[in-house]
Amino acid sequence: MNAIDILLWVVAPYVALTVFVLGHIWRYRYDKFGWTTRSSQMYESRLLRIGSPLFHFGILVVLLGHIGGLVIPKSWTEAAGVSEHTYHIAAVVLGTIAGIATLGGLAILIYRRRTVGPVFTATTRNDKLMYAVLALVVVLGLAATVAANIIGGGYDYRTTISPWFRSIFYLQPDPELMAGAPPLFQLHALSALLLFALWPFTRLVHMLTAPIGYLTRPYIVYRSRDQHPRTRPIRRGWEPTSRP
Repeated sequence: MNAIDILLWVVAPYVALTVFVLGHIWRYRYDKFGWTTRSSQMYESRLLRIGSPLFHFGILVVLLGHIGGLVIPKSWTEAAGVSEHTYHIAAVVLGTIAGIATLGGLAILIYRRRTVGPVFTATTRNDKLMYAVLALVVVLGLAATVAANIIGGGYDYRTTISPWFRSIFYLQPDPELMAGAPPLFQLHALSALLLFALWPFTRLVHMLTAPIGYLTRPYIVYRSRDQHPRTRPIRRGWEPTSRP
């Protein structure tokens, strides 16, 4: 095993994970009020209504697919009665559809951010870098899926990439597993590591928060200032005073 493989598949993952964790702690401690998506809906809503659901639903399916493919061992799905062929077909079909939806939604959001003046003005350098890296991750992942499983003869990443991914968290990294993976899968993994390193410093932090407090907080009660509702319209100007 050469030094490049150790640097890419052992050192880089731990650096990305360290920055990911410590970056979020720093961001929450020193930029708690900046922990937001910085919504731009007030500037433009037509394109946002199309691109945002398409991107978010697509990326959710992609995320669930990655969790299932990387975290759950192949032996577990086979023990549950799911054959490799069935799993492969379902993963390729759903992954391709979700990837296209994610890429399409992301393209609309980037187009909106670039062409709508107020939205572009509110876009920071971190936003631009985040969109570029996120698009790179999605494009490489979709290209790897199409090239290996639709154009090519198929590639079972659960025998190489998945064990390597789990070995990182076992603190027993095995870089040889990734060294033999196809180049597109390697590039996809490296771009994902870069995205995770940038994550704490972008608007992506909102994905790690949920309004759980809304479930337990008391209701907000709104009361009118007037004890009795007015029975006649309010007149502008001074009200006439009654004589004693």
